[in-house]
Amino acid sequence: MTKKRVLTGINTTGTLHIGNYVGAIRPAIQDSRAPDVESFFFLADLHALIKCQDPARIERSRMQIAATWLAAGLDPERVTFYRQSDIPEIPLLCWMFDCVMSKGLLNRAHAYKAAVDQAVAAGKDPDADVSMGLFSYPVLMAADILMFNAEEVPVGHDQLQHLEMAREAAQRFNNLYASPEHPFFVLPQATGGSAVEVLPGLDGRKMSKSYNNVIPLFEGGRAALDAAIARIVTDSRAPGEPKDPESTSLTVIYDAFAAPEEREAFRTELRGGLGWGEAKKRLADKIDAEIGPMRARYEDLMAHPEVLEEILQEGARKARAIATPFMAELRRAVGLKAFTEGAAARAAAKKAEKKAKAVFKQYREKDGRFYFKLISPAGEELLVSTGFDSGRDAGVWVGRLKKEGEAALEGAPVVFAEGVARDAVAAALLTFIEDEEA
Repeated sequence: MTKKRVLTGINTTGTLHIGNYVGAIRPAIQDSRAPDVESFFFLADLHALIKCQDPARIERSRMQIAATWLAAGLDPERVTFYRQSDIPEIPLLCWMFDCVMSKGLLNRAHAYKAAVDQAVAAGKDPDADVSMGLFSYPVLMAADILMFNAEEVPVGHDQLQHLEMAREAAQRFNNLYASPEHPFFVLPQATGGSAVEVLPGLDGRKMSKSYNNVIPLFEGGRAALDAAIARIVTDSRAPGEPKDPESTSLTVIYDAFAAPEEREAFRTELRGGLGWGEAKKRLADKIDAEIGPMRARYEDLMAHPEVLEEILQEGARKARAIATPFMAELRRAVGLKAFTEGAAARAAAKKAEKKAKAVFKQYREKDGRFYFKLISPAGEELLVSTGFDSGRDAGVWVGRLKKEGEAALEGAPVVFAEGVARDAVAAALLTFIEDEEA
């Protein structure tokens, strides 16, 4: 069964929260268990350098995110799980794409335009706050995706433009260096990772650390979970008063962890006067029932970085088993192959050509006489001799035919095989003369 390749990456600049779990982690892990899927999961630690120059924060985030994926059920035996920075072929491919993609296309990237707009609004030079990493972010993302020829990439709406740029990179490279029959890259498709792409935070806005409105996933344990949920904004209606379930993000967050029938029952109770405090406790219990068992695994992994390292190094080996030979193909395509590669290929071809030449075979039959025959490269018998009293006499004629070629056929004690033309025999004999001259 042919499996489709699906690739998921997550930036390593912070600690994951419930919104990340619902919108990306949980659905990606569920999808990775499908029998027709070959999944690639990576820590986008090179991307992290664009926004963060705090080494300790990046290192801590890498560990936390790796531990989170594994604690949440990611199976490193089933998938390829690696750090982006452990695959040197990725930045090399990024540079190859940098050399074929147009600056005009990258000028239209949302992140770049937003940085320019902010600088202009502050009265600064438009590119004052733009690093080459930020500008080239979509190119590195294209390299992430296309290094493994991922066919599907679960992305949020804000990443759709980057996916289109990855398709553009693939098309440009294919047009320049590949044949239409054998392109190097497939064109990846964007897929939605979850029915709840954006989970609302405590205040109703998108759950985001920048808004300080998140519910932590594992950090801080149950106490941190309860404390965050207690801060969810609700109205002032007292217990016993009917509530509007749609007036708060509490019900939407509850929906992300509840079965359909539980969601409706929860709303019915709110309309019937369920207190906000009790509703928040039920939400905390519902979330903890799912993530609580994962928390112990997360804490154990964080306490044993050597386990994380071993898992990621093995993932890197699996990833590079694909990336290294593919990059060798791409290097040849753009003209970066080793100087000796062409000579080696020619020598191999010449050796194969020699192996493919016609051959003489000498043998002795039951009648006690000696014979020889000429066999084509395809194994077809071209001619056979009459019998000789000695092997030496047969060898003399073989030597003449190799040296003189077609001229020696006149008067030679041989018979052409049925259906074999003289020209075919002459052509086979000519190769012996060419070898001798060479």
